[in-house]
Amino acid sequence: MVVMEESLRTMTRVFRRECHRVLDSERTTIQGADGMLMVLQLVMAGVNKKERGDFGVALSEVLAAWKYFLLDKLQLSHNDIPLPQNYDLIRKEYDCFLKRTNTVDLIDVFITFKELRINEDPEEPLTAMQLFQFLIGEKENLEKVDPLPVCPATPSNKAGIFSPQIQRVVRRVFCSYLGLLVNSKNDLALAYTLDNPNRSLGHTAFTDLRHAACDSASSLFLTVTSFVRAIQLGGKGYAPPESHPLRKHVKGLSEFLNFVDHCQEVLGETPNPREAGSKLVSSIRAALVKGRSNGDPVYLAAEDAAKSLKERIGQIHAMQTLSAVGTGISPARPKAYAINHSTAYGGRETVKVLMTLLDEEALAPPCRNKAELLSEDHAVLNGSSGACLLTLYKSPEAPTGSSPKPLRNRVLSQQEHIKSKVVRPTIRSQFACTYKDDELPLNRVLEFPSTSQLPTCLHPAPKKPTPLHEEEHDPAEMDISLKEATNLRREGPGQSALGEHSGNAWNRAGGKRTQPEQLRRATGTSKRKLANRECTEQGREENQPPLKRPPAKAPAGGPGKKNVKAAGKKLIAGQGKLTGFFRL
Repeated sequence: MVVMEESLRTMTRVFRRECHRVLDSERTTIQGADGMLMVLQLVMAGVNKKERGDFGVALSEVLAAWKYFLLDKLQLSHNDIPLPQNYDLIRKEYDCFLKRTNTVDLIDVFITFKELRINEDPEEPLTAMQLFQFLIGEKENLEKVDPLPVCPATPSNKAGIFSPQIQRVVRRVFCSYLGLLVNSKNDLALAYTLDNPNRSLGHTAFTDLRHAACDSASSLFLTVTSFVRAIQLGGKGYAPPESHPLRKHVKGLSEFLNFVDHCQEVLGETPNPREAGSKLVSSIRAALVKGRSNGDPVYLAAEDAAKSLKERIGQIHAMQTLSAVGTGISPARPKAYAINHSTAYGGRETVKVLMTLLDEEALAPPCRNKAELLSEDHAVLNGSSGACLLTLYKSPEAPTGSSPKPLRNRVLSQQEHIKSKVVRPTIRSQFACTYKDDELPLNRVLEFPSTSQLPTCLHPAPKKPTPLHEEEHDPAEMDISLKEATNLRREGPGQSALGEHSGNAWNRAGGKRTQPEQLRRATGTSKRKLANRECTEQGREENQPPLKRPPAKAPAGGPGKKNVKAAGKKLIAGQGKLTGFFRL
């Protein structure tokens, strides 16, 4: 492990000396193994939001993509590992994130070292496979479980009460404040320090700040600086409108910027790097432990981190004083990305010490528990909850349900959904084989049909052909005509309106198409008679009695006249109706 640490330091030292030949900024910072994994998690969550509309990613997907990503970037064989989904887009977004935040990872440092080293530098302090094993966190390369020095066990500080997770979070906040002084474009450093300690800037404030930074195409820190400065110069017409989303977070943002300005003044006004570094660490510790008791875990972790950082700053300053090798930062005129003139001119030696300290932090072995690392709650320092890095970057707005997928994919999915509904079989009766597939369902057939509905049987009985010279008649009209003809045939006022219903009367009434309106309303037939009319017409001739010829006209007083009167007297009321019912 000692050999690995020394090889990594050599590689980083050469990178700092020669990076000005390939990088645009001399304030570029390095992302360590844990920082690389956190950036990969954020990038994969962002890609999932573009594809599926939800900002999130499973831990298993991150770990699977992490191994493939390291092998691919180190140009090692990865044929036995499946390709992660949308890997090309993930790799592109990862590189864009590093470039936007003015950072590089350890693999970029390794590649740059091989390209920019000179003859007196070691040819290859470590191989690509050794770097892969270090980044992946294999057990044989992690003999040192915790890279952080253990606080001495004294009765005053009660060491051992705070957990390693709290210790790691507190130390990361310290280094993020120092890193923000060196590289103001580092958005991750601002995410760790914006609400630590508590400034009432929670999830919503960070989301509004990210949206404002995206609209202005600038870093988060520059967005905060420009907004607060515009508020302070509001009397001259520079104030943002009242509808600006950051208006409701002015107080917290002003507190954050005032603290950073104080650190910048310490950095620029103190010429001794050791003294300046000690003051900066003390200011950060005082802000984190404010309002906490001596036995609080955060208080103990802050005390331990401040003590170890002060000691390491003094050692680095002593080594740089004795060594002629610098960090590559020239004393030339500062560039536009410098935070302010104080840090550009007065604190350049202190910046060299801080950059070396941050490089050593980036070379620390990775955390063994990846799940704990990716779900660390940084809000433990400000009293709130649910503020891990992934949750902090996720928008608090509720999802609208709209899919950001292309229109073609949405149309195809909708067509498949409709097709699955159409193909779904319907429940039919045991007699469904007698019906065609394009006919109505059985429940629709069993309903009372209309007079114009055709029979649903496959083999209906043949209908009686109609002569061409005869007109088609409506069954309702024929029935009414039949009744009218029957009534006209009867004699005497006492006979029933529904006279006898014979075949001769039907034949005589078949050609009549007109009848009185009152008779049509009074003698309307029921739906059941109309529905069964076609079936009864075929057996009508068999059921009816044989036709009789009308008797010859007899002289007055003859027997023929007596027979007619006798037949009329035998008819009673309702006899014709009952006879017609049994015939049907």
